[in-house]
Amino acid sequence: MSDKNYYSTECKWQDTTPGGIIIDTGNACEFKTGDWRTTKPIWNSEKCKNCFLCWAFCPDMSIIVENEKIKGIDYDHCKGCGLCAAQCKFDAIQLVEE
Repeated sequence: MSDKNYYSTECKWQDTTPGGIIIDTGNACEFKTGDWRTTKPIWNSEKCKNCFLCWAFCPDMSIIVENEKIKGIDYDHCKGCGLCAAQCKFDAIQLVEE
């Protein structure tokens, strides 16, 4: 791979990395992306039946699971999309304004 992976004012457009190419894979967990969400899922452990539908549908892997049970939500990476709340059949996850 070329050293010309990143755009700068000195770089010609022909030398930039084409769009859609992933330069550094497996680094998503290094970046906290949850601070720009507008809604926040609130998990209620008493209503949760550990069906794992929220976990299966979460695009950010923000549902925390320990010892085969849901333990909470990783707010550092949750973007507040609401898929977890939409999939929960037991109303254990509610979206609130951030």
